[in-house]
Amino acid sequence: MPKPSLYHVFKSVIAAGIGVQSNKNRKIDFVTGSLSSYIIVGLIVTILFISVLCLIVSVVVS
Repeated sequence: MPKPSLYHVFKSVIAAGIGVQSNKNRKIDFVTGSLSSYIIVGLIVTILFISVLCLIVSVVVS
């Protein structure tokens, strides 16, 4: 199997983060994916999520 694309990695990280990752995709991730790519994308998604929440709170409060 080929390595997953960057789009697939982002999609898998977001799906796993909200708890809707399918069993089929999870197996593909573990078989073909690189741990470092999932960790890096996970950190990026987490930072973006926190930044958006901070932005929303600062707009609502002010």
